Amino acid sequence: MQKWLGKINAVLLVSMIACIVALSALTGCSGQNTEESQLAAVEIGDRIKQAVHLDDMKAGDAKKLQKLYKLGEEEVEDFILYTAPTNVRADEVAVLIAKDDSQAESIKAKIAERIEEQGKKFKDYVPDEYFLLEKHVLKTKGRYILLAVSKEAEKIESAFDEALK
Repeated sequence: MQKWLGKINAVLLVSMIACIVALSALTGCSGQNTEESQLAAVEIGDRIKQAVHLDDMKAGDAKKLQKLYKLGEEEVEDFILYTAPTNVRADEVAVLIAKDDSQAESIKAKIAERIEEQGKKFKDYVPDEYFLLEKHVLKTKGRYILLAVSKEAEKIESAFDEALK
């Protein structure tokens, strides 16, 4: 009988150790590797494109990002950028991923400066476009930053929020 109890205790001990190891592994994996931190700007852009048409806008590159917002690769990990095809339209859509959370607010501030500058240019020049600038969406969600200057800014914002749920 004692041998049998000894085997049961050994099995229980091994089972408890296995559970502890499994729980430790699961807890370690649940850190900051959330789906949000894995989502690329282009994936969010695809969700936005499903909600609104961006076909008449021009895709921007790193040079355009630097020119418009004074942002470079030292601050931005990934981005998509769409701008109006002419300088008489104010439309801009950008999704940026900051290198880390601490940079998101400074990136947002640089984008806000751009919006303010554009507002000054469009206020008397093209009042309808100025209205879009006044009703723009500029928000952060962790390392993710959204700018939407568009008649469909609300739909763009909803698509951004959905992508990061």
